[in-house]
Amino acid sequence: MIDLYTWSTPNGRKVSIALEELGLPYTVHAIDITKDQQFAPDFLKVSPNNKIPAIVDRDNGLSLMESGAILTYLADKTGRLLPASGEKRYRTLEWLMWQIGGPGPTLGQVHAYCKFNKGKAPFAEERLMKEAMRLYKVFDSRLADHEYLADDYSIADVAAWPWVSRFEWHSVDLNQFPNVLRWYLAIAARPATARGYSVPVDTGSIPLP
Repeated sequence: MIDLYTWSTPNGRKVSIALEELGLPYTVHAIDITKDQQFAPDFLKVSPNNKIPAIVDRDNGLSLMESGAILTYLADKTGRLLPASGEKRYRTLEWLMWQIGGPGPTLGQVHAYCKFNKGKAPFAEERLMKEAMRLYKVFDSRLADHEYLADDYSIADVAAWPWVSRFEWHSVDLNQFPNVLRWYLAIAARPATARGYSVPVDTGSIPLP
């Protein structure tokens, strides 16, 4: 049994979707970041960086924070969504790290500056939107000749998909990125994606272009 500490954000949805896809039993502990629950002392014991998501594996008592580490651990635990060795494993990790180092932080800042505080920092808005569009182009180029980021459906896709699900927040028309659109719709249609998307709070249907 996995204890999942999470909220309905792209990073949080990475892990709930992965848990659903992997078929691992889990208990959800909602950490409402709009109420600063991530700073509660009990949660800090699990996630010292006071960020969601975080997990505790009751099988061995291991606690983990940081979505990339959690996804890698869960994949290795089950032997799914991440090859055990060789080039395919490192290709998957390559694109997982791309998401963590690129689209994740960039699109998070797009949310902060271009959606919720629009007009307050024009230079930052312009710079962030330019970088967001560059990353979408990288994404689209990769998917032009690959069904998924690392060929087979993997934790790299699980990590990237929840961020793309907020394409409206990025002022992005996915029709301009046809390969991303094809990939996005394919993953949206997976039953595990729909279940994981609604954890811990059902915010409505998956956004569709």
